[in-house]
Amino acid sequence: MPNGKPAGVRCVQLGEDERCRIFGQPERPAFCGGLQPSHEMCGDTRTQAMVWLGELERLTSPEPV
Repeated sequence: MPNGKPAGVRCVQLGEDERCRIFGQPERPAFCGGLQPSHEMCGDTRTQAMVWLGELERLTSPEPV
């Protein structure tokens, strides 16, 4: 996504398995590489991680949600 990914929009690089198709590639955006997993972000389950990421999306959205 050359102009960045708006909050709430699925990244075009996510595969059906929810994994990044360009992980480890030079074209991967710096923001993505800088987003390091932590227990706060990931929790103990995938569901907890998705809730945290959803909240991050909501908080960074330019539109009131």
